[in-house]
Formats: sequence, structure tokens, C-alpha cells
Amino acid sequence: MHNSQETSPPRRIGVLLFPSFSNHCLANAVEPLRGANTLSRRTLYDWQFLGVDAAGIASSSGLTVQPQARLMDHPGGDVLLVMPSYDFQRHATPGVLRALSAAAGRFHTVVGLDTGSWLMAAAGLLDGRRATIHWDEMDRLAERFPQVNITPDRFVIDGDRITCGGATTAFELMLHLIERDHGALLRLEVAALFMHGEADPHAEPMARLSRDRLVQAAVSIMRRNIEVPLPVGEIARRLGLSQRALEAQFAAKAAMTPRAVYTALRLRQARLLAGRSTMSMAEIATRCGYADASAMTRAFRRAFGHPPSVLRRQLL
Repeated sequence: MHNSQETSPPRRIGVLLFPSFSNHCLANAVEPLRGANTLSRRTLYDWQFLGVDAAGIASSSGLTVQPQARLMDHPGGDVLLVMPSYDFQRHATPGVLRALSAAAGRFHTVVGLDTGSWLMAAAGLLDGRRATIHWDEMDRLAERFPQVNITPDRFVIDGDRITCGGATTAFELMLHLIERDHGALLRLEVAALFMHGEADPHAEPMARLSRDRLVQAAVSIMRRNIEVPLPVGEIARRLGLSQRALEAQFAAKAAMTPRAVYTALRLRQARLLAGRSTMSMAEIATRCGYADASAMTRAFRRAFGHPPSVLRRQLL
């Protein structure tokens, strides 16, 4: 867990909103990034809300967001999220399309959320690319922009152009980007933080779940059993799998063993408690499933390159 990514600068993200944007889509785009920052205890993602002008932007349900900058004034960054949601066609004015085209030269990647791909297509940013949109608008997008290869996928990544079809898929896309940027473990943690991918063994057969949902369900069980860690075999049993089958699922999805993921979750919880509470090291060790503070400190140092006392000094 201790690697060069700990000193890499945050990824700079612009969130371009239009009147009648979806609160649901906005939260699903930004909250996973906030969760990644919280869980990692550093700013991995830094975002600003943008508008075409400086006026407050009212969502479809009446929540107003005050832009921190105009799109044309923003210097650019790593990712531009384009989020018109409702009334998207009326936003496709010549001025907006020129601003989007210019911004594409300042941001490394442009992402259309919900109906954002319509504005991207109208600005010529998707010519010859694969793309998707909210499924209600897929046929109209294909008819209006035949130069774009429309697909019904939940989200589509085509080089430096990304599109997705709605609020739920925005959350899935953000999880994918977090994994791409910072690894499978953080993606699993963020998903578990929002109880995403949890499965009810009484409602659906575990064996029929996708690999992603099986691994996420296992991680959710781990997060609920930090103080008294479960044997990996017991986690597998609760999911209706053999231990070997569960280990194969983790190897394919996370390139880690279930035991390694469990240890990482416990140590991240120890780091959170060491940096944010006044608990003794012995109590933190107990809360995180270690027999004593010495055992936890040794594991902590191996994982993070320093003992938990370093974080405790920052708290004082």
C-alpha cells in the first residue's frame, strides 16, 4: 500500500453544470471522489463546479449550485464532467458548443454524464468515437449524429472521450476511474462505503452474481467484521462458495488474495482511528482485530512506511 502514488498530485476535475441538472447524477459523480479522498486521507481528487456563466445553477429539483468559475476562464485539468441532464437540447447553443470545443483542448479527458454526450456530439467531440447516452435518448442521438457510433453500454471509454447513460452508471463509472487511478482496493473500499454491490443471500442466489458483485459482497462482509476478523473460509461459506473459488474471484478482480484485502481494510481503519481519535494504540489494535498494539504497529509500518504514532503526533 505504500507507493509513489502517495506523493502524486491530485487529479483536477471540472464539473460543468447546466440549468436542470440532476442532483442524483451530481452526487453519484462527486461523492465517490470525496469517498476516495476520505478513505485515503489525502486529496486524490480536487474538483470545481463550473458554469457557462457566473450565475447560480438550479437543478431539476430546485437545488442551486454557485459555480466557482466560468468554463471559459478555467485553465483546464485532467477531467471535465459535462452534466446537462434535462433540457439538454436547448443548451446546445453555438456559444456553449464553442466553449466545449475549446475546453476539450485544456482538459485531458472529457466525460459526458447522463445526456452530456449530446452536447459533446453537437460540439464535434465524438466524431468517429463510440459513445452512449441515457437510454431514453439513444435513438435520437443516433439519428441526429450518424458520425457517432452509439452503443447501449452502461458507460463507454474511447480514449480521451468517456460517456455514460445516467445517474447510476455515473457512480459505476467513477468507481472504474478510481480503480484505474489508484487500484482495485480503493475502488472496493469506496463501493463498500456506499453499500454498493451488497447482496442479500436470502433474496438472490450468490452463485449467480457477477464476479464484481461477489467480490464486493465479500468486502462488505469484511468491513462489517473488522474487530473480530472472520476466517476467509467463513466469508466464502456465507457467499455460498468454496474458499478456493472465492480466492479465484479476488485474483481475477483485484489481483489480491481475500486475506490481503482484509488486512488492508483493517490497517486503513487503524490509520483512520490513529489520525482522528484519542484512543490508545492498544484500543485501536483491538478495534482492528489485532492481538496487541505491537502486532498492529509492525503491520502498520510495513503497509504505510511509518508507525501509527506519527499520525498521533499530528493530532496533538
